[in-house]
Amino acid sequence: MCRSCGSSELEIEPVSGQGVLVGFTVNAHAWTPALPPPYVIGIVAIDEDPRVRLTTNIVDMPTGELTVGRRVEVRFENVDDVWLPMFTNASDGAREGAVPEDEAVGQWVRPMARPDKFEDKVALTGIGMSRVGRRLGVDPLSLTIEACRNAVRDAGLTMADIDGLSTYPGGTAAGGHSEGGVTALEESLPIRPTWINGAGETPGQGGSVVAAMLAVAAGLCRHVLCFRTVWESTWAERVGRRPPPSPSRVEGDFMSWRAPYGALSAANWIAMNASNHFHRYGTTRAALGTIAVNARRNAGLNPHAIYRAPMTMDDYFAARMISSPFGLYDCDVPCDGSIALVVSAIDTALDLRHPPVFVEAVGTQVIDRISWDQGALSHEPQTQGPAAHLWTRTSLKPEDVDVAELYDGFTFNCLSWIEALGFCGIGEAGDFLSDPGRIALDGELPLNTFGGQLSAGRTHGYGFLHEAVVQLRGDGNERQVAGARVAVVSTGGGTPGGCFLFTNVR
Repeated sequence: MCRSCGSSELEIEPVSGQGVLVGFTVNAHAWTPALPPPYVIGIVAIDEDPRVRLTTNIVDMPTGELTVGRRVEVRFENVDDVWLPMFTNASDGAREGAVPEDEAVGQWVRPMARPDKFEDKVALTGIGMSRVGRRLGVDPLSLTIEACRNAVRDAGLTMADIDGLSTYPGGTAAGGHSEGGVTALEESLPIRPTWINGAGETPGQGGSVVAAMLAVAAGLCRHVLCFRTVWESTWAERVGRRPPPSPSRVEGDFMSWRAPYGALSAANWIAMNASNHFHRYGTTRAALGTIAVNARRNAGLNPHAIYRAPMTMDDYFAARMISSPFGLYDCDVPCDGSIALVVSAIDTALDLRHPPVFVEAVGTQVIDRISWDQGALSHEPQTQGPAAHLWTRTSLKPEDVDVAELYDGFTFNCLSWIEALGFCGIGEAGDFLSDPGRIALDGELPLNTFGGQLSAGRTHGYGFLHEAVVQLRGDGNERQVAGARVAVVSTGGGTPGGCFLFTNVR
């Protein structure tokens, strides 16, 4: 079906095979033995309709000539029984073409559907964390139980008080991304929940927490235990001992458009958006390095962080490349660990162990296309929509935020959220980050105070929620932001995403 006109009357339409390179990355990491690096992955917008883009390989072009806006044309390469469209320099000698603009999000943001907010009916009352580390070799369900017991105890509750369970992405996720979901946890801790949720298609990993809030606000539950567990580093070590699987063809999902070109990681996909931002706004790797160095500095004050050794900007630039413009320190750290939260009804929250953390607003609206290459080009997809939606649900403004815990699966994710949430204008993050003090613990926007996923470990969004509660309780010790009253949190890392605004006062 055509997304623009709604017609399902499809037919083949010949095109010229020419287009414009609108994003690219030089991949330097060996994702699969079938494609030894380096190789160039690009997004090409075709001339006949620039809304139609192909993730592809750029071939027979020196990497020094690669620029966003470069004119290219198709070259088909035969692989087994298929012909793959790849692209090279345009034969007509044209060098530069028009790069499509991103669609403005403002026209699509919906106002509140009703004056009363579900956020006013809930609060965060408990947080818990398991051991977090590299290759712990611990069963992931054991880590989950450890974090969940800690969160329930922290709230001053017992397991008998818990009447809801919510997790992301549920029990079917592979690759070290699940402990077995709600099913496994309920089998281990007989909670007999009134309501459960375990799903991957939510507004970021934090969507599982939004779902819990909605269930509590609707009166289904009083206390929902939310949890997220990863054991990626142990899983990768175990898989690494096995012989590589024989190549197989992936058909029928979004990877069928990427796998043939070696675009196998979000590092590749988001790097291409970063290249567009660099071209459009003059951003440089120095801005990304500022985010990475700040994260490491904060991690040094967090006893639970994986990487705590000091890191300089020179260290950042000296690290090996993964997928340009991303080097090693632009990428978060796979780890093992679990984090849990308790979402409670507001009328119970004031009687529990800690002062509650109030929910001021959530941002969940999908505005960009839920796609890595067909929608937003100049920023991480699914940041500007949820961010704009967040500010429609509160009278607070970006200048009221005391601490920002923004998803940093890659440094460019974090940069995208800084712009989307209005801490600077779109395209202005390079200038904003030129002063590293702005995002320091004593700066105007203390950022990722626990070290983020770049240094503390990829706990897949929940680490930011945990740290927001720590900061708003005033329990950050050496990394505590003085007088923190309002915290913004984003989760997602791609498609879709979401964000929260929390306060410790009403």
